[in-house]
Amino acid sequence: MDKIVIKGGLTLKGEVTASGSKNAILPLLFSSLLIEGDHVFHHVPQLKDVETSCQLLTHLGMTVRREKTSVIIQHKKLKSYHAPYYLVKQMRAGVLALGPLLAKLGAAEVSLPGGCAIGTRAVHWHLRGLEQMGARIHIQKGYIVGQCKQLNGACIQLDFPSVGATENLMLAACLAKDSTTINNAACEPEISDLAKYLITMGAQIYGAGTSTIHIYPNTLKSGEHTVMPDRIEAGTLLLAGAITKGTVGVKNCHPKHLDSLIQKLKQSGFYVDVDAQSIYLSSPTLAKSVDIITAPYPGFPTDLQAQFMTLLTQMEGLGTVKETIFENRFMHVQELARFGADISLIGNTAKVKGNTILHGAPVTATDLRASACLILAGLVAKGESMIHRVYHLDRGYEFLEKKLSSLGACIKREPVIC
Repeated sequence: MDKIVIKGGLTLKGEVTASGSKNAILPLLFSSLLIEGDHVFHHVPQLKDVETSCQLLTHLGMTVRREKTSVIIQHKKLKSYHAPYYLVKQMRAGVLALGPLLAKLGAAEVSLPGGCAIGTRAVHWHLRGLEQMGARIHIQKGYIVGQCKQLNGACIQLDFPSVGATENLMLAACLAKDSTTINNAACEPEISDLAKYLITMGAQIYGAGTSTIHIYPNTLKSGEHTVMPDRIEAGTLLLAGAITKGTVGVKNCHPKHLDSLIQKLKQSGFYVDVDAQSIYLSSPTLAKSVDIITAPYPGFPTDLQAQFMTLLTQMEGLGTVKETIFENRFMHVQELARFGADISLIGNTAKVKGNTILHGAPVTATDLRASACLILAGLVAKGESMIHRVYHLDRGYEFLEKKLSSLGACIKREPVIC
């Protein structure tokens, strides 16, 4: 087990390149379950969640290999429809095997998902949709057990625009009999990226990226796809520049995917310029606090909430953060307090006092995005900080400490000596 050691107080400057998207590659990997052949994905980040997903696909009968930044999946014949607990418990994306397995084999046994302990995993949206398509589903000994002769198209109304449920139902619908419509679908860019590959495979999909998606099944074939850039990593790197009063450019990203963050940074006084595939941030002498409310895309991303909260500790005035997506996503607050942050919680709202001097401290990451926010705190804190349990970080950030180091941060990874 490793820890991240940071000596704070340095201003970040320079340019860095965003990696491929964690949240896009995971459903893409599971799309390979739908049809035999060689599925080739480029710009794939080296992440623990990607590794675990590949292990799960191997368990189900696929052959997976990595060549530099590409992953090649050979699908000849599935040998199992059982997605075991020891793999799925490590990531919530494991539930995305459910729809493809039901559609392909007519049966699935998938462990209830794990991942970060940031809130209830609302898999009932996945299950209700699949039941509307004709699957018989029950929970047995911690597993989702499903069966069907063949999935049928359906008109599905999601109670909440769940990204995972939208992806699972899209995947299943590609092999269903007749068309499927998903209303109140998630609009995140990762949904559009998945749709692009499914269309490459032969599916007819209309409306991906809007709240209504139509899927018309068709003969499928394997294909090739380049994964979109990681908007959350790009946003985290911009916030690292902002919190250190630096000047940072993030290349190979889609600025429109981060419009809600960019608007809040501009509102705070930061200077942000964009071109087709880059975002450049420079810092004002004094930045003012703002209020944010997390919301489904195109609203402010819940995956950047913790990082922005850390930035608020350095701004002028009092800022508020309202979390509307996950009920337990304030566990980082007590760790930020160890740095000296002044944050009060009232229900799902945090009030953050600005102009706070942070001091280096040993802290523990509670989840993936919390680990990033603690690193941001360490970058601006006086003295040395140690971030423990950074295995969370490795689930979703590719070599973050190396990228920050290239921008001038004094940061390194060290093994924990028991």
